Amino acid sequence: MVEDRGEENKRENRNVQLDQNSPEILTNPIYTPAFLRQQIGKLMRVEFLIGTNNMVDRIGILQDVGASYILLRSFENDSLVYCDIYAIKFITISTTGIYGTGNMNYNRYY
Repeated sequence: MVEDRGEENKRENRNVQLDQNSPEILTNPIYTPAFLRQQIGKLMRVEFLIGTNNMVDRIGILQDVGASYILLRSFENDSLVYCDIYAIKFITISTTGIYGTGNMNYNRYY
């Protein structure tokens, strides 16, 4: 018999708390992951190079950043998209669309 701890209904908090023992790649903004961690909650368009000459993009709210990935919350179906940070070529960060402010500007400039 499996004990029910009510964990099925809890949402996992993926945001890692950083401290003085955290790797520099996640704390120093000269590195891409640390810079992107400062952009969590912002609307962005991320362009990826797939193969040698195929570019694809994803638009969403930046939810989390790890050493080798980013998580975007998709507008299309409110799902999380796990993205390989090493395939990213360009990121356009909205200066007007901030998640959670209640004043989201959905004008597309891209």
